[in-house]
Amino acid sequence: MSILDKFRLDGKVAVVTGGGRGLGKAMARGMAEAGADIAIPDIQKELADETAAELEKEGVKTLPIQTDVTDVDSVITMVEQVVEEFGKIDILVNNAGICRNVAAEEMDEKDWDQVIDVNLKGVFLCAREVGKYMIEQDNGGSIINISSMSGFIVNYPQPQASYNASKAGVTMITKSLASEWAEHGIRVNQIAPGYMATEMTKKYTRSHQKEAEEYWVKPTPMERLGEPDELSGAAVYLASEASSFTTGSTLIIDGGYTTR
Repeated sequence: MSILDKFRLDGKVAVVTGGGRGLGKAMARGMAEAGADIAIPDIQKELADETAAELEKEGVKTLPIQTDVTDVDSVITMVEQVVEEFGKIDILVNNAGICRNVAAEEMDEKDWDQVIDVNLKGVFLCAREVGKYMIEQDNGGSIINISSMSGFIVNYPQPQASYNASKAGVTMITKSLASEWAEHGIRVNQIAPGYMATEMTKKYTRSHQKEAEEYWVKPTPMERLGEPDELSGAAVYLASEASSFTTGSTLIIDGGYTTR
């Protein structure tokens, strides 16, 4: 098999949570271009439908599903629907996540719980349910958790203790599952993005241009935000046979922000 062939995902089925927009959409598209069929669980079904329709126009088989990653019954139903539609699951990208920029002394329990539930509990529930199926399927698989550089550093002055804590937790879930499931041929890795130019980020930078330039762009050695499709190569690598000896690892994609 040539090195380029190892990156192909032909015949694979990938599940990308939160794949209706932003980073999830970019990674779903990247894996679709590499040959995978794509399931798109998203809390906002209309976004999942739109992304699925775009990919289907390019000949990709897709399945949009309304899913709440914090609800175990919703996650179980999602897994069942994907297996019913495609017959298997080979790849899971745990991308769904939220952030609340609230000073620690002002953050109430409800906001804290919501961030931890989506970013940490949601990653675990999806990994657990897909992992159980992969173990039963007995054909290995690849799970890719989307963490953040904020799980490794505090990108001051943003007040986001809950987000940072949740993403640091994703790192240990990744390492733990990689260790536990290696015997089943399931590889578990994570991607930790820096500041990326998603639609949500662009909206903020337009209204807070000075702050974004000072705290986001200038501290980044490459002096720019990343583009969503700049995660696609990493996602395809971790999903494919090109990374067959890679598990429990983190790819930090941040333009060099964490080098300082």
